[in-house]
Amino acid sequence: MTRISIPAADQIPTASLPLLDAVHKQLGVVPNLMKVVGNSPAALEGYLSLSGALAKGSIGAKTGERIALAVAELNGCAYCLSAHSYLASHLAKLEAAEVDSNRHGCSNDPKAAAAVHFASRVVTSRGHVSDADVAAVKEAGFSNAEVIEIVLHVALNTLTNYVNEVAKTEIDFPVVSPLS
Repeated sequence: MTRISIPAADQIPTASLPLLDAVHKQLGVVPNLMKVVGNSPAALEGYLSLSGALAKGSIGAKTGERIALAVAELNGCAYCLSAHSYLASHLAKLEAAEVDSNRHGCSNDPKAAAAVHFASRVVTSRGHVSDADVAAVKEAGFSNAEVIEIVLHVALNTLTNYVNEVAKTEIDFPVVSPLS
């Protein structure tokens, strides 16, 4: 049962309306996560701004989805696992075996594997990664800027994981449950 409701159409804060409209134009739908976050125009603007900025980054959408899957699995967020499994398959065009690998903190692509492993270490160590963790992701070919992007992808996805778990957001994608 949801703990934080999706506002009815006539109860959506006025400042959230153009932001939710932009989401609809981009995706063709407004996912329940956006509607829940839209309870706070400031929170919605912040989320969309960071998400939009990271979309312009250099690690790419496929690696971003891989990281989202690993983070959602580690945080046990069924909403985000469901959403990112769908997005990874349908938008990023990742194979089912890759999606499964990402959920386990790995990748079938060697460079992406380093990013996903590093992202997983950021989550499990709560940011207190080792020198060896940073060296490994850099040795795989990620620049300082890309390492920072990976950390910000972890932060963005952790934010949505926590919002969805606190709110108990109703899943509006094909349901995927955490492995553990």
